[in-house]
Parts: sequence; C-alpha cells; structure tokens
Amino acid sequence: MDEEKIEAMLIDYIDGMLTGEEQRQIMHMLSTRKDVQRRYLELKQVMDAMNNATPLEPSANLQANFNRVLQQEIRQHKPVISLQRSTFYRIAASVALLIVGGGIGVWINTYYKQQVQLEAMRREMDATKHALMTMIGNPQSASQRLQGVNVAYKMERTDDEIVTTLVRAMNEDPNTNVRLAALEALSKFRQQPHVRKALIASLAIQKDPVVQIALIRLMIDMKEKEVVNQLQRITDDAETLPAVKDEAHAGILRLS
Repeated sequence: MDEEKIEAMLIDYIDGMLTGEEQRQIMHMLSTRKDVQRRYLELKQVMDAMNNATPLEPSANLQANFNRVLQQEIRQHKPVISLQRSTFYRIAASVALLIVGGGIGVWINTYYKQQVQLEAMRREMDATKHALMTMIGNPQSASQRLQGVNVAYKMERTDDEIVTTLVRAMNEDPNTNVRLAALEALSKFRQQPHVRKALIASLAIQKDPVVQIALIRLMIDMKEKEVVNQLQRITDDAETLPAVKDEAHAGILRLS
C-alpha cells in the first residue's frame, strides 16, 4: 500500500470514519510499523491543534496569502486534476496552522505590549496624582500648593478626583496665585462637560477679583452665553470692584 493511501486512511481513522477491513488494516500497521505510528502522531497533533484552536478571523492579507500558497501547491501537482484528500488536507493544514499560529502570535504580542504600556501609564498616573494631591493639600505652604496645581496643568489626562481638587483650590484657596493656577489648569480641560460646568458655577461664587476677571475672560473665550445673567448680577452688585464690573459688562456685550 502506497504512502498517500496510508495517510488518507490515517486521517479517516483519526476522524472516526473507517470501518471494517480498512480499520483492521490501520490498527495492524500501527502495531507493527514505526513509520506509520510516527505519521499517525504527526497527523493527530496537527488535527487536534486545528480542532482546538481558538477561532480567529484572518485579515485580508492573511487570507490572500493562504489562497496564493494553496494555488501554488495545486499548480505544482499538475497534471493531476484533483488533489487526493490526504494531500489537500496536508497542504491546507500546514498553511492554516502557519496563518492561525502567526496571527495568534502577532495578536498576543500586540496585546501584551498594549497591556504593558497601559500598566506603565496607570502607574505613572497614580504616582503623579498622589504627588499633586499631597502638594495641593499642604495647608502650610502656598508654594507647595502652587507646585501641585502646576503638576496637574502638565498632565495630558485628568479624572474626577483631580478635577474636584482643582475646583476646590480655585474657589477656596486663600492664595490668589494658587486660585489662578487652578483656574488655568481647569481651562486646559474645559471641553470636558463636568469641567465646563464647574467653571460656570465658580463664576457665581467667586469673590477674588483677580480670579473673577480671569473667569469672565475665559467664559468669553468659551463663548458661554448662559453666564450672561451671572455677569449682569456682577455688574449690579454694589460690592463688586469697578474693574470687575467693567469686565463683566464687556462680557455681556460680547456674549449677547
């Protein structure tokens, strides 16, 4: 019996498709021939790997490569009109394993790198956040609080806790420079809805005239028309400094 016939029978035997005489022939060869045993183990390993592999949708390039290699193999076997099942299975299995294995390898490698980068960014964010919180929360040193706010300003991303800390500094810090720095840091993230809302709310409660002027100018820059009523109240307040009233009046004219 030729090698290809044996291989085809081995594939059918692994698939549980052999019956009767052919099954007895294969079992006899497996018990008496080491070359058949070796080929059986090789085929079993390939077929098990294919059956147990996690489904992976190949990219267009991978699919094209598979088709190209398969067509090359078919041309090399001319003038045979059709491939025997064992030959086709061997070609398809080999190429498929290369594609699936390579695809999984690339995916795992990319996923691993992304996870490492994300973890590094997370650790850096946590360390930076801890440092700025400690500095901003230092009641004894305005320079430390100012440095903490500057750290926040340099960050590319922020979260709710940092925003809350900056808003508190903008509205409550006893030092004008710290308040202004907090306002500047928040203005960097003004496209975020919760930051925008906090900036608008601050205009109604802010009492530091320097910060009031900076806030009014920011509202004008943001084209925030809903603060017009607040600006009117500022101009009507007898306790408002003239410089702030002038800024508020200019804001009303520009936003109305």
